[in-house]
Amino acid sequence: MHGTTSAPTLPAHRYTLVVDLDRCNGCGSCATACAVENNIPPAPENSNERTGVVWLRVHDVATAGPSGRSTFVPIPCQQCEEPPCVDVCPQRAIEYDPSTGIVGQIPVRCLGCRYCMIACPYHARSFNWFSPEWPEGMKASLNPDVSIRQRGVVEKCNFCIQRLQAARAKAAAAGQTEIDPADYVPACVEACPSRALSFGDAADPQSEVARLAKDPETFRLLAALGTGPKVLYRSSDPTVRERLSRTGVTHG
Repeated sequence: MHGTTSAPTLPAHRYTLVVDLDRCNGCGSCATACAVENNIPPAPENSNERTGVVWLRVHDVATAGPSGRSTFVPIPCQQCEEPPCVDVCPQRAIEYDPSTGIVGQIPVRCLGCRYCMIACPYHARSFNWFSPEWPEGMKASLNPDVSIRQRGVVEKCNFCIQRLQAARAKAAAAGQTEIDPADYVPACVEACPSRALSFGDAADPQSEVARLAKDPETFRLLAALGTGPKVLYRSSDPTVRERLSRTGVTHG
Protein backbone atom coordinates (compact mmCIF):
# COMPACT_ATOMS: atom_id res chain seq x y z
CA MET A 1 0.00 0.00 0.00
CA HIS A 2 1.89 3.02 -1.35
CA GLY A 3 5.43 1.86 -0.71
CA THR A 4 4.82 -0.52 2.19
CA THR A 5 4.46 -4.27 2.38
CA SER A 6 1.99 -4.28 5.27
CA ALA A 7 -1.53 -5.53 4.74
CA PRO A 8 -4.12 -2.81 4.02
CA THR A 9 -6.04 -1.59 7.04
CA LEU A 10 -9.72 -2.47 6.89
CA PRO A 11 -12.20 0.22 7.93
CA ALA A 12 -13.27 0.03 11.56
CA HIS A 13 -16.87 0.24 10.41
CA ARG A 14 -18.68 -0.20 7.12
CA TYR A 15 -22.18 1.16 7.52
CA THR A 16 -24.48 -0.50 5.02
CA LEU A 17 -28.13 -0.26 3.97
CA VAL A 18 -29.91 -3.32 2.55
CA VAL A 19 -33.18 -2.83 0.65
CA ASP A 20 -35.52 -5.81 0.28
CA LEU A 21 -37.35 -5.13 -2.98
CA ASP A 22 -39.78 -7.99 -2.34
CA ARG A 23 -41.05 -6.16 0.74
CA CYS A 24 -41.05 -2.58 -0.55
CA ASN A 25 -44.57 -1.46 -1.55
CA GLY A 26 -43.62 2.03 -2.71
CA CYS A 27 -45.46 3.83 0.11
CA GLY A 28 -42.83 6.57 0.29
CA SER A 29 -42.60 6.64 4.09
CA CYS A 30 -38.82 6.40 3.81
CA ALA A 31 -38.62 9.50 1.60
CA THR A 32 -40.94 11.48 3.87
CA ALA A 33 -38.99 10.55 6.98
CA CYS A 34 -35.75 11.48 5.23
CA ALA A 35 -37.10 14.92 4.32
CA VAL A 36 -38.34 15.61 7.86
CA GLU A 37 -35.16 14.40 9.55
CA ASN A 38 -32.82 16.32 7.26
CA ASN A 39 -34.70 19.61 6.93
CA ILE A 40 -35.54 19.26 3.26
CA PRO A 41 -38.09 22.01 2.49
CA PRO A 42 -41.32 21.42 0.57
CA ALA A 43 -40.85 21.82 -3.17
CA PRO A 44 -41.84 25.25 -4.55
CA GLU A 45 -44.83 25.36 -6.88
CA ASN A 46 -42.64 26.05 -9.91
CA SER A 47 -40.28 23.12 -9.26
CA ASN A 48 -40.39 19.83 -11.12
CA GLU A 49 -38.89 16.35 -10.99
CA ARG A 50 -35.47 17.68 -11.89
CA THR A 51 -35.39 20.90 -9.86
CA GLY A 52 -36.80 19.69 -6.55
CA VAL A 53 -34.53 18.56 -3.72
CA VAL A 54 -34.85 14.84 -2.98
CA TRP A 55 -32.39 12.74 -0.98
CA LEU A 56 -34.25 9.47 -1.39
CA ARG A 57 -36.41 8.81 -4.44
CA VAL A 58 -38.59 5.70 -4.82
CA HIS A 59 -38.66 4.59 -8.46
CA ASP A 60 -41.40 2.45 -9.97
CA VAL A 61 -39.57 0.11 -12.33
CA ALA A 62 -41.35 -2.17 -14.78
CA THR A 63 -39.72 -5.59 -14.57
CA ALA A 64 -41.05 -8.40 -16.75
CA GLY A 65 -40.35 -11.15 -14.25
CA PRO A 66 -42.42 -14.03 -12.88
CA SER A 67 -43.95 -11.71 -10.29
CA GLY A 68 -45.76 -9.82 -13.04
CA ARG A 69 -45.60 -6.55 -11.09
CA SER A 70 -43.61 -3.36 -10.97
CA THR A 71 -40.69 -3.19 -8.62
CA PHE A 72 -40.35 -0.23 -6.27
CA VAL A 73 -36.71 0.76 -5.89
CA PRO A 74 -35.70 3.34 -3.22
CA ILE A 75 -32.50 5.07 -4.27
CA PRO A 76 -30.52 7.28 -1.89
CA CYS A 77 -26.82 8.06 -2.33
CA GLN A 78 -25.25 4.65 -2.79
CA GLN A 79 -22.33 5.44 -0.44
CA CYS A 80 -19.77 4.04 -2.88
CA GLU A 81 -16.51 2.52 -1.73
CA GLU A 82 -14.92 4.13 -4.80
CA PRO A 83 -17.08 7.26 -5.16
CA PRO A 84 -16.60 8.97 -8.54
CA CYS A 85 -18.08 12.20 -7.14
CA VAL A 86 -15.11 12.71 -4.82
CA ASP A 87 -12.56 12.78 -7.63
CA VAL A 88 -14.34 15.41 -9.73
CA CYS A 89 -15.15 17.94 -6.99
CA PRO A 90 -12.78 20.95 -7.29
CA GLN A 91 -13.73 22.24 -3.82
CA ARG A 92 -13.22 19.09 -1.74
CA ALA A 93 -16.87 19.43 -0.78
CA ILE A 94 -17.27 15.65 -0.73
CA GLU A 95 -15.34 13.49 1.69
CA TYR A 96 -15.10 9.74 2.06
CA ASP A 97 -14.66 8.72 5.70
CA PRO A 98 -12.48 5.59 5.75
CA SER A 99 -13.47 4.84 9.35
CA THR A 100 -17.18 4.52 8.52
CA GLY A 101 -17.41 4.19 4.75
CA ILE A 102 -19.81 7.15 4.66
CA VAL A 103 -19.53 9.66 1.80
CA GLY A 104 -20.23 13.05 3.32
CA GLN A 105 -21.29 16.29 1.65
CA ILE A 106 -20.02 19.67 2.93
CA PRO A 107 -22.41 22.35 1.63
CA VAL A 108 -20.33 25.33 2.82
CA ARG A 109 -17.53 24.27 0.45
CA CYS A 110 -19.78 23.64 -2.54
CA LEU A 111 -19.64 26.20 -5.38
CA GLY A 112 -22.50 24.64 -7.32
CA CYS A 113 -20.55 23.45 -10.36
CA ARG A 114 -22.56 20.17 -10.34
CA TYR A 115 -19.63 18.07 -11.60
CA CYS A 116 -20.55 15.55 -8.89
CA MET A 117 -24.07 15.23 -10.28
CA ILE A 118 -22.67 14.40 -13.70
CA ALA A 119 -20.21 11.89 -12.22
CA CYS A 120 -22.83 10.06 -10.12
CA PRO A 121 -24.14 7.09 -12.13
CA TYR A 122 -27.08 6.68 -9.75
CA HIS A 123 -28.51 10.21 -10.13
CA ALA A 124 -28.69 10.42 -6.34
CA ARG A 125 -27.91 14.11 -5.90
CA SER A 126 -30.00 17.28 -5.96
CA PHE A 127 -29.10 20.88 -6.72
CA ASN A 128 -30.73 23.67 -4.73
CA TRP A 129 -32.34 25.89 -7.35
CA PHE A 130 -34.46 27.72 -4.78
CA SER A 131 -33.90 29.33 -1.39
CA PRO A 132 -35.38 27.08 1.32
CA GLU A 133 -38.83 28.10 2.56
CA TRP A 134 -41.27 26.42 4.93
CA PRO A 135 -44.98 27.00 5.56
CA GLU A 136 -45.86 29.21 8.52
CA GLY A 137 -45.18 27.46 11.80
CA MET A 138 -43.24 24.58 10.25
CA LYS A 139 -39.81 26.14 10.70
CA ALA A 140 -40.11 25.82 14.48
CA SER A 141 -40.18 22.03 14.12
CA LEU A 142 -36.96 21.71 12.09
CA ASN A 143 -34.27 19.34 13.28
CA PRO A 144 -31.69 21.41 15.22
CA ASP A 145 -29.00 18.82 14.53
CA VAL A 146 -29.07 19.39 10.75
CA SER A 147 -27.99 22.64 9.09
CA ILE A 148 -30.18 24.27 6.44
CA ARG A 149 -28.61 24.30 3.00
CA GLN A 150 -28.89 27.41 0.88
CA ARG A 151 -29.61 27.93 -2.80
CA GLY A 152 -26.77 27.11 -5.17
CA VAL A 153 -25.34 23.96 -3.58
CA VAL A 154 -25.62 20.23 -4.18
CA GLU A 155 -26.85 17.90 -1.44
CA LYS A 156 -27.52 14.20 -0.90
CA CYS A 157 -28.13 11.41 1.61
CA ASN A 158 -25.43 10.97 4.24
CA PHE A 159 -26.93 8.03 6.17
CA CYS A 160 -28.29 10.53 8.74
CA ILE A 161 -24.79 11.12 10.04
CA GLN A 162 -26.15 13.42 12.76
CA ARG A 163 -27.62 10.30 14.36
CA LEU A 164 -24.20 8.66 14.34
CA GLN A 165 -22.74 11.73 16.02
CA ALA A 166 -25.48 11.61 18.67
CA ALA A 167 -24.82 7.90 19.25
CA ARG A 168 -21.10 8.61 19.69
CA ALA A 169 -21.83 11.36 22.19
CA LYS A 170 -24.11 9.04 24.16
CA ALA A 171 -21.46 6.31 24.20
CA ALA A 172 -18.74 8.75 25.29
CA ALA A 173 -20.93 10.04 28.14
CA ALA A 174 -21.33 6.45 29.31
CA GLY A 175 -17.59 5.82 29.09
CA GLN A 176 -17.95 3.50 26.10
CA THR A 177 -15.63 3.45 23.11
CA GLU A 178 -18.19 1.93 20.72
CA ILE A 179 -21.78 2.92 20.11
CA ASP A 180 -24.79 0.71 20.70
CA PRO A 181 -25.94 -0.26 17.15
CA ALA A 182 -29.53 0.39 18.22
CA ASP A 183 -28.63 4.06 18.75
CA TYR A 184 -27.68 4.61 15.11
CA VAL A 185 -30.57 3.94 12.75
CA PRO A 186 -31.26 6.29 9.78
CA ALA A 187 -34.70 7.89 9.59
CA CYS A 188 -35.72 5.96 6.47
CA VAL A 189 -35.07 2.61 8.15
CA GLU A 190 -36.91 3.63 11.28
CA ALA A 191 -39.98 4.76 9.29
CA CYS A 192 -40.41 1.80 6.89
CA PRO A 193 -43.70 0.06 7.78
CA SER A 194 -42.92 -3.06 5.73
CA ARG A 195 -39.45 -3.51 7.25
CA ALA A 196 -37.92 -3.49 3.80
CA LEU A 197 -34.83 -1.62 5.00
CA SER A 198 -32.03 -3.07 7.13
CA PHE A 199 -29.09 -1.01 8.38
CA GLY A 200 -25.96 -1.83 10.28
CA ASP A 201 -22.22 -2.33 10.29
CA ALA A 202 -21.17 -4.86 7.65
CA ALA A 203 -17.67 -4.90 9.18
CA ASP A 204 -19.25 -6.78 12.08
CA PRO A 205 -19.55 -10.38 10.85
CA GLN A 206 -22.33 -11.00 13.38
CA SER A 207 -24.54 -8.21 12.04
CA GLU A 208 -27.69 -8.80 10.01
CA VAL A 209 -26.44 -6.68 7.11
CA ALA A 210 -23.19 -8.67 6.95
CA ARG A 211 -25.26 -11.84 6.61
CA LEU A 212 -27.55 -10.32 4.01
CA ALA A 213 -24.59 -8.98 2.01
CA LYS A 214 -23.40 -12.54 1.44
CA ASP A 215 -26.79 -13.89 0.42
CA PRO A 216 -27.03 -14.88 -3.28
CA GLU A 217 -30.24 -12.86 -3.64
CA THR A 218 -28.40 -9.65 -2.71
CA PHE A 219 -26.90 -7.45 -5.44
CA ARG A 220 -25.71 -3.92 -6.25
CA LEU A 221 -27.08 -1.49 -8.80
CA LEU A 222 -24.86 -1.17 -11.88
CA ALA A 223 -22.48 -3.68 -10.35
CA ALA A 224 -20.12 -3.70 -13.35
CA LEU A 225 -19.07 -0.09 -12.68
CA GLY A 226 -17.02 -1.21 -9.69
CA THR A 227 -18.00 1.72 -7.48
CA GLY A 228 -18.72 -0.67 -4.59
CA PRO A 229 -21.98 0.77 -3.23
CA LYS A 230 -22.81 0.20 0.42
CA VAL A 231 -26.50 0.34 -0.44
CA LEU A 232 -27.41 -3.22 -1.39
CA TYR A 233 -30.63 -4.62 -2.85
CA ARG A 234 -32.35 -7.98 -2.51
CA SER A 235 -34.94 -9.82 -4.58
CA SER A 236 -36.05 -13.42 -4.94
CA ASP A 237 -36.83 -12.66 -8.60
CA PRO A 238 -33.76 -13.37 -10.80
CA THR A 239 -35.13 -11.11 -13.53
CA VAL A 240 -35.18 -8.17 -11.15
CA ARG A 241 -31.67 -8.91 -9.94
CA GLU A 242 -30.27 -9.22 -13.45
CA ARG A 243 -32.03 -6.13 -14.77
CA LEU A 244 -31.12 -3.77 -11.94
CA SER A 245 -27.57 -5.00 -11.42
CA ARG A 246 -26.92 -4.56 -15.14
CA THR A 247 -28.83 -1.41 -16.14
CA GLY A 248 -29.83 0.21 -12.86
CA VAL A 249 -32.77 2.61 -12.85
CA THR A 250 -33.40 5.13 -15.62
CA HIS A 251 -33.59 8.62 -14.18
CA GLY A 252 -36.89 10.28 -15.02
